[in-house]
Amino acid sequence: MFRQFRTAVADALDAAVSAAGYEVDDLGIEEPPADVDATLASSVAFPLASAAGAPPPQVAAEIAAEIDPASVDYLASVQTRGPYVNFHTDESYVTDTVTAAGADDWGQLPSRGESVVVEHTSANPTGPVHVGRARNPIVGDAISNALSYAGYDVDRHYYVNDAGRQMAVFAWAYERFDESELPAPERDKPDYDLVRYYRAGNAFLDPDDDTWPATEAEIEAAEAEIEALMKGFEGVAGGDEDAYERVTEVVDTVLDGMRQSLDRLGVSFDEFVRETRFIRDGSTDELVDRLESLDEAVYEEEAWQLDLSEFGIDKNFVFRRSNGTTLYTTRDAAHHEWKFDNYDRAVTVIGEDHKLTFDQLDLTLQLLGNDTDQLTQVFYSWVNLASGEGMSTREGTGVDLDELLDEAVERARAEVEARLDDRLRDDELTPADVDRIARQVGTGAVRFDIVAKQPAKAITFEWDRALDFEAQSAPYVQYVHARCCGIESEAAEAAVDPASDLDPERLDTPEERALVREIARFPAVIETAAEDLEPHRVAAYVRQFAETFNAFYRECPVLSAEPERASARLTLVVAARNTVANALDVLGVDAPASM
Repeated sequence: MFRQFRTAVADALDAAVSAAGYEVDDLGIEEPPADVDATLASSVAFPLASAAGAPPPQVAAEIAAEIDPASVDYLASVQTRGPYVNFHTDESYVTDTVTAAGADDWGQLPSRGESVVVEHTSANPTGPVHVGRARNPIVGDAISNALSYAGYDVDRHYYVNDAGRQMAVFAWAYERFDESELPAPERDKPDYDLVRYYRAGNAFLDPDDDTWPATEAEIEAAEAEIEALMKGFEGVAGGDEDAYERVTEVVDTVLDGMRQSLDRLGVSFDEFVRETRFIRDGSTDELVDRLESLDEAVYEEEAWQLDLSEFGIDKNFVFRRSNGTTLYTTRDAAHHEWKFDNYDRAVTVIGEDHKLTFDQLDLTLQLLGNDTDQLTQVFYSWVNLASGEGMSTREGTGVDLDELLDEAVERARAEVEARLDDRLRDDELTPADVDRIARQVGTGAVRFDIVAKQPAKAITFEWDRALDFEAQSAPYVQYVHARCCGIESEAAEAAVDPASDLDPERLDTPEERALVREIARFPAVIETAAEDLEPHRVAAYVRQFAETFNAFYRECPVLSAEPERASARLTLVVAARNTVANALDVLGVDAPASM
């Protein structure tokens, strides 16, 4: 309802400004402060004051007088407060909002008929997902969810780096070393198993690393094998299916382990798009031919490159080595042209250390004749752990995502068990219930705390903040959903039903009206978060929503109210439950039925 009301108000205000003889680019429509009992306000009188030759309060009154509330949907009255024009909603706004929010799909907007591919995570399949990169799947998944809720047809892609030197090193090392030569894996998972070979291979090739001492001749021989493997799976000199299969075996095994970790976060993908796809279908070679024909193409330092200096980029875009092999960035350019052919928009979530690479890619795609307005990058900064937080760091590996999630669940379990001690003694909750709640709260705490920050800002993850049931954290918001479910369960036992024909006068307290206003805003928050690719807006909204609901919970008892008011309030609770559940769903956080 809020979106419809905002549109109607904008149309009426625009007409009023014109009728008063003014012109303005920005109507200044915004949500008023909490102490103003209005749904929308406008500061349009400020920019008009100069042209009117009158103070803003006088201009505001003139504009307000031009608006007939009866001609605007949901508008009860237009009033001024100093220089502001305030718009108040009528009772049908309450009824329609609470009724609409009673549907499970509340907040999901109609289809836009526009396809979007969101590429995120795309960590190199060389070992376990590191906690520093955990922001990518969390932010990427939330952006995908917001776009889907906003009516876009979304595909979620993981771009698999299964070509290039490091994958050749990995495949070579997997065949070179015997498991008996390696330390035991840190965890019983495929990615932890195979990363040992990758580390051993890189140590062997590094003459300054004495972990695997090798002679110069041994290193040279190994490098020759690795280069042959690179040429083989890239198709140079006729191609080599055996080389491709050798690399694929390693990639698939590590990727399986990485997917298990991502599954724990609740992150899934529609497609794992392989880098080699664009080698094997010929599109990379075709793109290289086009790059070589550009005026910016130069052959320097034994490689084909684009000189982008005239466009303000000092570092050249290298696209083919002297041995005939291409680079990751070359294949990624072919990958993006494929995206442009198959989707209306392309969004990439990527670390801030790749900004220069994406500037080069964007310009290269433009030089090739592509409209890069279709492409948007969302850059994120790293996730750090506060010192002294009880997380181990192993030499050379850092903290893995699995470790973080294990720790989150165990800390959540301790907190849950402490809070539920009496209910556990009374057998209200089983050990399986505690396991479920600990998993939902622990994983939810990690996701919420990370997605709630603007991606460009660095994060220091702190357990006390993330798992604080009293602060604005995931457990604090999840508790709202559990409370709604508890009220509905008690209502069912007491034979109290939601109102079949809601009387808005039964929801007349300030706390009830404040909750209605917050529920009404949810679809508009989704729309803005999707348009700006900023899921942290949903986190900010649901925190405010939780505060508003808790004020209602304290001041407006449901089941002890007189029957008609109890039914009305129960209807509002159902609407609140759907709102908080779907907001958490956008963020990828579970909404527990009990806590």
